Amino acid sequence: MARSPAIETDTGIWLALNIGSVDLTDDQFMRLCRDNGDFHFEITAEKELIVMTGSNPETDRKNANITMQLGVWATRDGTGVFFGSSAIFLLPNGARRVPDGAWIRKERWNQLTEQRKSTLTEICPDFIIELRSPSDRIGVLEQKMDEYIRNGAQLAWLLDPFDHAATIYRTAHAPQRIEHPSVISGDPELPGFKFDFRQMFLQA
Repeated sequence: MARSPAIETDTGIWLALNIGSVDLTDDQFMRLCRDNGDFHFEITAEKELIVMTGSNPETDRKNANITMQLGVWATRDGTGVFFGSSAIFLLPNGARRVPDGAWIRKERWNQLTEQRKSTLTEICPDFIIELRSPSDRIGVLEQKMDEYIRNGAQLAWLLDPFDHAATIYRTAHAPQRIEHPSVISGDPELPGFKFDFRQMFLQA
């Protein structure tokens, strides 16, 4: 088993293990996640296992704000279901991904059996949010955002609190980077969703 170097920061460790030709079944992967609850796991389409430590409190606070804003809109809108930063999705290319926020239209979600909803869900969300954390490499995140769009996401946002920027990804469009955003609109894919980027930096 080849191991890539760990990237260490004062807030956590990002570690990638290349598992080569070894392919975990859905049950094996979910068992790995359940047995190691202190970590988050992803598997790329190339079968590389990504092991991520838990978030530091400040990053988790920003994640919670993302979920809150998305949830308030989704509940009011009523046309889809929203997810926080722990849901695992099996993409069409075989990658198993854990975005920081997601939303799926109800007509797509309700086509899944209850068993698939409660295990490893084979679907790419319509909308994705990824939040850059201190240990994230921006190039890796950009590749992940492109992957979401290639696998069926209609809209994806990469939020970067360190550069105070947001990059918007859409089907058949080049990524659009916004410097120092205030309110980001989800229109037309998410009608009426207005995400206040500034709220992530508000202190109690």
